Amino acid sequence: MGSPMRIKAGSEEYPLYLAPGLLAAAGSLLREQGLAGKVLVVTNPKVGALYLSRLQAGLEAADFIVTTVTIPDGESYKRLDQLTKVYDAAVACRLERDSLVLALGGGVIGDLAGFAAATYLRGVKLVQVPTTLLAQVDSSIGGKVAVNHRAGKNLIGAFYQPTAVLSDPETLGTLDQREFKTGLAEIIKVGLIGDRELDAFLRQESAAVKQQQIGALLNIIRRACAFKARIVDEDVRESGQRVILNYGHTIGHALEAETDYDHFRHGEAVAIGMVGAAKLSVALGLATPELTQATLDLLGEYELPTAIPGLSAKKLMTRMAWDKKVKDGKLRFVLSPDLGKTLVKGDVPPEAILAVLRSMGAV
Repeated sequence: MGSPMRIKAGSEEYPLYLAPGLLAAAGSLLREQGLAGKVLVVTNPKVGALYLSRLQAGLEAADFIVTTVTIPDGESYKRLDQLTKVYDAAVACRLERDSLVLALGGGVIGDLAGFAAATYLRGVKLVQVPTTLLAQVDSSIGGKVAVNHRAGKNLIGAFYQPTAVLSDPETLGTLDQREFKTGLAEIIKVGLIGDRELDAFLRQESAAVKQQQIGALLNIIRRACAFKARIVDEDVRESGQRVILNYGHTIGHALEAETDYDHFRHGEAVAIGMVGAAKLSVALGLATPELTQATLDLLGEYELPTAIPGLSAKKLMTRMAWDKKVKDGKLRFVLSPDLGKTLVKGDVPPEAILAVLRSMGAV
């Protein structure tokens, strides 16, 4: 399988394996990390039908004792009542402090299972096995785990690092195009805010990326993971530099919450949010209009949304007031003075935000 990427998060460190065939090899790889005993696999019906048997066979071949709990598919199920189902399953199989919670699925499963692992018995071991592009490059790395509240996204959560991450790009072959593109949005974000080589690759090799050629996929996944890992190591608990990873997320999370998490996929909302961040950067005199055009060009190349479909600008502003970046009652925006650069601004006039939202289609 080759040597794993090492992810550092302050004093903690864990391996990230990225290679085809990892699902079947999961048991042996986890054994190599000194893990053993009981495993509670958290998944959803769609992912479970595709990959659970292969994963479970590999785990049982390595003498793990496997129990499974299934959560319905979708962001709207990342909530406390579904979390209780995981706790109930953990109690029923008598999960112990050295046991594993294994998240098999996308970001919803990873976040919910991760929060369960962080809080059951005050913390059991967590293994992330992300099966979507979005989860492989974003939510499975860095230890942010959470569930949603009706007032906003990820309001109830913790920082809890996994023991290992196993990313098998073969799972991406079963994603529909919409789900694949939602992961591309987070990779595009990395190019826009910090990795200019990744940005150039996405623009020049879009055909290979869209055709999901394995070499192109491994390249962009590795680069996105490496960038996030570097930021996380510098700022484990998002008290400083890590906030730049939320570029596009202030508007994006508001869009998700305002539409009850059932209209936009996460990456779609972030894509729209990145256009808003670029437009706001220009409106405040921090950047030239070329920033907005470069953002629109790249998102357009990958057929990601860039406009707000007639939602209330004022209601979106209310949602933003619950954003995790609010400090001392003031909303902070991650903005950009130019491609590859970011800054955090805490005194953005509300009228400027409203004007940008309305320019993008809000009413």
